[in-house]
Amino acid sequence: MFSIRILTVACAFLIPQMLSAPAHAQQLFRVGGLTCSTGPRVGLVLGSRQEMQCVFLSTVAARQYSYRGTIRRVGLDVGVTRGGTLFWGVFARNSNIGRGTLRGSYVGASGNVAIGLGLGANVLVGGSRRTITLQPLSVEGQIGLNLALGISNLILR
Repeated sequence: MFSIRILTVACAFLIPQMLSAPAHAQQLFRVGGLTCSTGPRVGLVLGSRQEMQCVFLSTVAARQYSYRGTIRRVGLDVGVTRGGTLFWGVFARNSNIGRGTLRGSYVGASGNVAIGLGLGANVLVGGSRRTITLQPLSVEGQIGLNLALGISNLILR
């Protein structure tokens, strides 16, 4: 169990670093942060689904916008969590971020592990015409017993 935990944490931190290299080549600007609160989740071995309440805080215009979200994971996902908080740095091709700009579908790699307290990482690209990147990694805090590695799809409304 200990070696699986180390492998999971290593993947959670290496995958985002590998995926973030192309984003830097596109000259993306850091435009803010997206914080999402999640509810309880039950991993169903091959995947899971969680509802979220999210708030985007713009560092460019000092504004705040609310979103509802659903994150689905496909891959290894075993366990139960009580919920938690995810945070992503938000990058875009320009600094014109307004109400609803983050709406859309995001896809990427994710991984998390929890034994009591847990950590996770998610790298997602998408949004309006795939111009928004949620990276270099999210920080996910949760409480429960869980192991998840796979592909994630986040839908923000």
